[in-house]
Amino acid sequence: QVHVVESGGGLVQPGGSLRLSCFASGSVFSTYVMAWHRQAAGNQRELVATITSVGSTYYADSAKGRFTISRDNAKNTVYLQMNSLKPEANSVYYCNVRVYDMEYWGKGTLVTVSS
Repeated sequence: QVHVVESGGGLVQPGGSLRLSCFASGSVFSTYVMAWHRQAAGNQRELVATITSVGSTYYADSAKGRFTISRDNAKNTVYLQMNSLKPEANSVYYCNVRVYDMEYWGKGTLVTVSS
């Protein structure tokens, strides 16, 4: 069982920045494939970005150029740096962990972009 905990959400003005963090338990964190997803009210959950065990990254078109995913294996933590935030980013952001054939989710952290 992998426990996943997100943090860092909050209220930010349009154009502002936030950094989300996700801690995942386990002694083999470095092997995990980590991802951020988001779900806006009334919408389906969508992939934002992923990072593999070797640091390869993928971004959804909506995140390219403004969001950066990174990981610190020593801290069992993955980050999502979000810059130039737009109101369309209003969502609950979920951290996803894939290890072997298992998948784990956190409970999410709310991001609100509003003036």
